[in-house]
Amino acid sequence: MTIKQNVSQILSELPEGVQLVAAAKTRKPEEILEAIEAGIKIVGENYVQEAERAYELIANKAKWHFIGHLQKNKVKKAVKIFDMIETVDSFELANEIDKRCAQIGKVMPVLIEVNIGREAQKSGVLPENTEQLAKEISALPNIRLMGLMTMGPLSGDPEDSRPYFVAMKKLFEKMKKVELPNTEMKYLSMGMTNSYKIAPEEGANIIRIGTKIFGERN
Repeated sequence: MTIKQNVSQILSELPEGVQLVAAAKTRKPEEILEAIEAGIKIVGENYVQEAERAYELIANKAKWHFIGHLQKNKVKKAVKIFDMIETVDSFELANEIDKRCAQIGKVMPVLIEVNIGREAQKSGVLPENTEQLAKEISALPNIRLMGLMTMGPLSGDPEDSRPYFVAMKKLFEKMKKVELPNTEMKYLSMGMTNSYKIAPEEGANIIRIGTKIFGERN
């Protein structure tokens, strides 16, 4: 299957209102462009340097979401490229994004990354600390909190992800009831190549797919 065929197939399977992010880690700009031409509207990047290279060639043809672990020293570059940062997991990071956005007159939509499975090797705030972080972020003028994101277990049976997605949806609904300034709990980003069919069933409206679009990484 070509990239184009893969994109068409996934888009045809997704329920209405679910946005597809093409996770473009390690992919060539030409591959990303092919995905965009096939109907991808959002490109997800894990690394700022990789995104810079692709962005030079593709810039305005798609929206750009940052979906990796963002280091503070990369924020200055990141805020220029990205339309959303999905992986905010600390006030320090949020504060840096706010500061850098203020310098270029931008308001950055962000999602809070939640470590719903409490996995030691994963980034993300713990579920019980999500509300506190949301309160802190909501006070920053150059950030708009737009929802939550999680990674979920990476491998194995897609059904293994379901309990985590159910827990995320519960947290998302709870967060919707918390009244905060500069906040619109609109997006729940979860589900990847192995779990993208299950995630929307449990409330995801953004899914992030790499391998199923671009094929296995070389």
